[in-house]
Amino acid sequence: MGEVVIREITPDDNAQVAQVVRKVLLEMGVPKIGTAYADKALDDMYGAYNTAKATYFVVEDNGQIIGCAGIAQLDNYEGNVCELQKMYLLEETRGRGLGSKMITVCLEKAKSYGFEQCYLETMPYMKAAQKLYKKNGFEYIDAPMGDTGHYSCPVWMLKKL
Repeated sequence: MGEVVIREITPDDNAQVAQVVRKVLLEMGVPKIGTAYADKALDDMYGAYNTAKATYFVVEDNGQIIGCAGIAQLDNYEGNVCELQKMYLLEETRGRGLGSKMITVCLEKAKSYGFEQCYLETMPYMKAAQKLYKKNGFEYIDAPMGDTGHYSCPVWMLKKL
């Protein structure tokens, strides 16, 4: 493995990022409706995050994108809360500490934007992801916040920044 770099997305990354996200979602057996799989933004993540108080990051290894995650204002929510969004790592890259590094990078960016809390949604059977989120200070909450459109994601977590 070469030097792994975490950097902000560029327009040239869009196709690779969409591939990574869809590959991981299919591998996990995620429904294609009511989840990130169906998001229109998936094919232009650069454009989707090219807005105030939002940043999308990619993990690059030898020129290949092997993971990604972003931070943005929580949709349809009044309050200073961001959402950790579309965090995916290819299967072969897991267990290398990259998930924690990505979360740290995203949360540092969120703090720099002045957000007070970070929210996320995930699937019940994504146990490894939930363990990672808990390890990084996220706690389970009883109901969704905002309205992300991801009605098929019934696990919600929150972290104070």
